Parts: sequence; structure tokens; C-alpha cells
Amino acid sequence: MRAVRLSVVTAAATAAALAAVTGCTEKSDAGSGDAIQVTAADSKCETSSKSVPAGQVTLNIENKGSKATEVEILFPDDRIVSEKENIGPGTKYTLTAEVKAGSYEIACRPGMKGLGVRQKLAVTGGTVAKRDPRLDKAVAAYREYAQEQADATIPKVETFANAIKAGDIEAAKQAYAPSRFGWESTEPIAESFGDIDPKTDTRVNDLEKGQKWTGWHALEKALWVDKKVGAEQKTLADELVTDLKDWQKRVGKAEITPTSMANGAKELLDEVATGKVTGEEDRYSHTDLSDFKGNVEGAQKSYELLKPVAQQNDKALTTELDKQFSALNTLLEKYRTDKTSDGFVSYDKVTKDQRKELSDAVNALAEPLSKLAAVVVK
Repeated sequence: MRAVRLSVVTAAATAAALAAVTGCTEKSDAGSGDAIQVTAADSKCETSSKSVPAGQVTLNIENKGSKATEVEILFPDDRIVSEKENIGPGTKYTLTAEVKAGSYEIACRPGMKGLGVRQKLAVTGGTVAKRDPRLDKAVAAYREYAQEQADATIPKVETFANAIKAGDIEAAKQAYAPSRFGWESTEPIAESFGDIDPKTDTRVNDLEKGQKWTGWHALEKALWVDKKVGAEQKTLADELVTDLKDWQKRVGKAEITPTSMANGAKELLDEVATGKVTGEEDRYSHTDLSDFKGNVEGAQKSYELLKPVAQQNDKALTTELDKQFSALNTLLEKYRTDKTSDGFVSYDKVTKDQRKELSDAVNALAEPLSKLAAVVVK
């Protein structure tokens, strides 16, 4: 689960904060094919261009602040074209995306909360150049996969909600992890809409000021820590079902490109590194390994669909990705207790050394996976 972004609930609260920070600085336009230099800091975001031609756009990002930051390319309605989360202080990252002619914004979000500091970006020119038809096929197949995952999630989350409404805590605990698996495997799609993730998957430490805590993790705490469910939790359970049905309906409208698939795969690995390996995501239930598996499965699905083109453009990269996906999946299977989506050992039983081993395997995969977006659009 990511830090909260703009939603209807948080817009008013974050607008005041936005007014207090320095706006993005406009510099000279980049020429065709040039990368946009993005320099993020704790209260500013400087970009080297306010206009680029349609097609492939590259952001060379450097975080000079003291907080981890997130950089996004946004549509006017706040849907995400592409993004990079958790860019640590003093680190750099290259983000590649595909954009059609139109108006966009580049947002830098120090601390990964609130509206962030925004820069207008005009994309000029005609349509994006015709791409390899295999990539169009990959996009269509990924959209179908995402819809299948969303469709499969609804009955599982209804089972979870019904157990809560019946006051059956043990049944709700058993249904919790399976209800999350499809979401975790396609999380970049859900996050691209902006308003659904804050309502369904926010951890308590990521709440914005004035934001009501709703969704899976509020219910997780009630089940495992408070050990009781009352009228409030029953209402939250119904709201979770409603919000996830909204997500299910919107999947077909998501903006998906080959680069967003590749970047999304990397984001899923980042989700593992920053939430699952640390044990922060499912801190009450300790079902982190189920979410871990969902993230990895979703990342691998994107990669496999893009592999025919990636392999043609950089065979060494796909050989390394095949190797690292296999190694990580093999390691995960060591913690499997059965073949269900939640069939893993409780994460509080995983030792510090074992967590380090899992972290190392994730990092070994994440590094080559970060190169996939640039390779598929060569």
C-alpha cells in the first residue's frame, strides 16, 4: 500500500498545505527526445521543461531533500500516467513513460503525502508513433488480466464483509488475506485512479489530517488487536465492498501503456520492499507474505506479457529477469503452508535473517526490472 494521494476527502485538507510550499520552477523547454530534469526537495520541485513532443518522455529525477519523495506524471483529473514512489534522499531515478498530445502535470510529493508541488506540462504534436503490435497485444492482455483479478476479488471481499457483519471474527480472519490478493497483484491500476486506494488500503500512519480511517487495515486492527466488531466495523465492511466494486467497474477505463505496465511491475516490487518485507503492511494479522506473493505475481504477469519485445531488444536483461523471478518465487515457496493465496506462514515467525534473505532477493530483481520500461520502447 502506498502513501495517500489526493482524494475527494483529502483535497481540502491538502490545499492549504500546498499553498504554503514553493511552486515548481519552469525552465527552458526540452528539445525533441531530451529528458526532463526533475529536482525534488522538501518544499519545491524544479523541472527543466514545460513542454515536450508527444511520444516517449523521460524524467531524470534527483531528490535533494531530506524526505523520501514521489514523482508522478498526471492527467488533469489526477489519474496517473506514470509514477515513481519512495525516491530516497540523495538518490536518483529515471522514469520513462508514453504520453499523447494534451495537458499534464508533473507532481513532486515530498514525504509522499498531499497534493505535492506541481508543474504544468504541455505535450505537443500529433499522435504517438505507431508501436510494435506485440505491445498492443500485451496491453490488451494485461487489461483482461486486471479485470479478471478485480472480478475475482469481489466475491472474496463479500465473504470477508459478511463474516464481519455476522460477528464471526475467526471467519473474517480467514477471509482477510484472500480478499486482498487480486488487489495486490494489480495495485498500480487501482492507484492510478487516485481516490480509491486511500479509502480501501491506507495504513494508520499514512492518514492525512482529518481523514477517516477506512478499508482493510482498519478492519484488520479490529479483528486482530481489538478482537471485536461492532456497528462501526460492519459499516466499514459495507463501504469496503462498495469501494472495491467501484474499482472493479473502473478497471476497463484505466490508462494502460507498455511503459505503465513496466513501471507498474517495478512499483509492485517497491511495494514489497517498503511494506511487505518490513512487516508494516499487515502489521496486525502478519499475512504479509500473501500480499508479497500477490505483488510478485502481478509484476511477473506484466513482465511476461512484455517479454517478447524486451527479449528482442535486450536478451541479456530478460535472461537476468527470468533468473531473478525464478529465484524469488522459489524462496517464497519455502514459506508456503498450502496452495491457497493466503497459505503462508505468519510473518511474525519469519526471522530477521530470513527477512534479510527475502529483501536481498527482492532487490536483486528490482534492479534489472527498473530497466524494463526503457527497453520495451527502444
